[in-house]
Amino acid sequence: MPKNSVAVDIAGERHVLRSDAPPEYTHAVAAHVDSTIRALGPANALEAHRTAILAALVITDELFRLREELRTLREEMDRRAGAMADLLERASSDGRGRDS
Repeated sequence: MPKNSVAVDIAGERHVLRSDAPPEYTHAVAAHVDSTIRALGPANALEAHRTAILAALVITDELFRLREELRTLREEMDRRAGAMADLLERASSDGRGRDS
């Protein structure tokens, strides 16, 4: 699959990124990084590399929290699916007993 070259602005700097992802996705990712950096405060408050590290920590925290939420939702879905399967099995068993 050909790589897309996409120009993005992050923290006031222009970057050209090459990716297999669609350009719209790359722009959205870059915009998220940019907004995270901007949320940390004025551009000159910290050295650029420290700001980048803090932004990486914030985004990684988001990732970890969402992974945990996804894990919890999957467990709940599995629990409910099991309960539904039990109900269907019981309903099926009850129906067979009446037909005989």
